Amino acid sequence: MKPVNCKLIFVAIVVSLCSPLAARAAESPIAVAHARIVQDSRGDDVLRLQVLLDRANFGPGEIDGVFGSNVAKAVAGFQRSRGLGDTGVPDEATWAELDREGVPTLIEYVVTQADADGPYIDIPTDLVEKAALPALGFRSVGEALGERFHASPELLQSLNPKLKLDQAGSVIQVPNVAGAPELAQASKLVVEQSSLTVTLLDAADKVIGQFPATTGSSHDPLPIGTWKVNGVARNPVFNYNPDLFWNADPEHGKAVLKAGPNNPVGVVWIDLSKEHYGIHGTPEPSKIGKTESHGCIRMTNWNAALIAEAVKPGVQVILQD
Repeated sequence: MKPVNCKLIFVAIVVSLCSPLAARAAESPIAVAHARIVQDSRGDDVLRLQVLLDRANFGPGEIDGVFGSNVAKAVAGFQRSRGLGDTGVPDEATWAELDREGVPTLIEYVVTQADADGPYIDIPTDLVEKAALPALGFRSVGEALGERFHASPELLQSLNPKLKLDQAGSVIQVPNVAGAPELAQASKLVVEQSSLTVTLLDAADKVIGQFPATTGSSHDPLPIGTWKVNGVARNPVFNYNPDLFWNADPEHGKAVLKAGPNNPVGVVWIDLSKEHYGIHGTPEPSKIGKTESHGCIRMTNWNAALIAEAVKPGVQVILQD
């Protein structure tokens, strides 16, 4: 199967910034429930909140230690799933439910020689030049490790200010996103334009996960309706057809871009019964839920890959306002 081209609350927590993120990230955050809420706060407790939401399959987007719109939506979704209302504010009851296992926020990771060696490539912006590359792999070890640990490269470096991420043997601190419970099999997916989310439900219509998404634009709106999953293609190539893009460069013709995490559809394509449409990854996780797409449902590579494991052909996909 070949993929085709596809076309809130802002709340945050005021936290103490008097000590480094890595030093305080494992502390209990319950006291933060009574703090004043402001937009775009950042710090240890926000980082812990993002990690716990990620582990609970309520994706906060790229983990960056900042309380933005994707985190607020994840909190609200988690609250609804646990009968805690949906304020988007991490109150004491929400923290208690999220923090049942008491796992550390950060874990140690030893940079391997394979991590250091790559290979890593420079990726041009021009589509024709991209199509000439044999693969669209990672551009740096920071980007590769960021994807593995669902974090921004900038956050990883800030957690390890005196270490080189590209040096084999470096023992670095990374978000503790590995080893979380598996996502259950989904019977239905709901893609919501108003909240920019993809929600997974089981056979009893119980929410089992929610993740941020980019879901179209004024030029290429989300095709409202009920569709089905046709199948899944992992490490897909990208078949560029300028006829499907309203803003295509008139000098560009059709092209095939090779597979890789920096492929325009990322590491997975979930094909929908609506022609030319799918759920897929992206090479720019920081922009999910914050920019527009050419009509398809774009997610972080790790969230798209997670959903791909939880769906089978025939699963219903509801696209709604």
